[in-house]
Amino acid sequence: MFSGLSAFPLTPMNESGIDEAAFVRLVKRLVDANVDSIGALGSTGSYAYLTRAERARVAQLAVEHAGNVPVMVGISALRTRDVLTLAEDAQKAGASAVLLAPMSYQKLSTEEVFELYKTVTSSLSVPLCVYDNPGTTHFEFSDELYGRIAQLPNVRSIKIPGVPTDPEAAKAHVARLRALIPSHVTLGVSGDALAAMGLNAGCEAWYSVIGGLFPRTALAITRAALAGDAQAATRLSERLQPLWALFGQHGGSLRVVAAAAELRGLVEHPTLPLPLKALDGAADRQRLAVLLDELELA
Repeated sequence: MFSGLSAFPLTPMNESGIDEAAFVRLVKRLVDANVDSIGALGSTGSYAYLTRAERARVAQLAVEHAGNVPVMVGISALRTRDVLTLAEDAQKAGASAVLLAPMSYQKLSTEEVFELYKTVTSSLSVPLCVYDNPGTTHFEFSDELYGRIAQLPNVRSIKIPGVPTDPEAAKAHVARLRALIPSHVTLGVSGDALAAMGLNAGCEAWYSVIGGLFPRTALAITRAALAGDAQAATRLSERLQPLWALFGQHGGSLRVVAAAAELRGLVEHPTLPLPLKALDGAADRQRLAVLLDELELA
């Protein structure tokens, strides 16, 4: 399950709770599109804003409605104790894998992060994907730390935060990481604008935000790259450049994707936990609506 397109859906919610019907609709869209796996409760799923009970419920809903598509569930939390509890909940829900980022308030040291993964992986009965997301955790993995963690039991994939924008530099980056980790551990690219570059450079998976909302578009890029058609994958990604630019203008993909889901009628407004807000200016939303139509994202 750690190859191909792993689609990360929103967790639609308001201040009253999770919109379970909307979440199920999003999951079913992914199943209908035949994605390779579903990543519930990643950053796109707003895991850090949910209670333990809410996270357990989202995990249950994802597994229940995913059919034969494997589900990976995020278990990140500030304390190791809570990570272990969330891992138990995810496994009880039937998750096929878990996703763990070194979430923190106090900046973590390299050894603290290694010990986190060592403790968690030693008690798991399902595989784990390492989640490197410095934009939210403010922790930067070294290549050497990737290599150490990849040797731990149950580690099966590393979600890296993008690759260099030069194709040759991207290939060298992936090759350097590949030399440090066992062959059974895959490399997955995130940062949607760099997905085609990462896949063309040798990453086996794309852990995708846009894939959680518009899976067929993301699948086309993924399938082309993994079939060895780098030109087609690049062309399909470059077509989405206006969307990638919009992500950059609004501090990342979450606010834009949430607004896109609202505009397409897939979720109710509001759909993010306060104080987060989807794009709410009339001009920004109109621009996004026009862009969705131009790019035929539905």
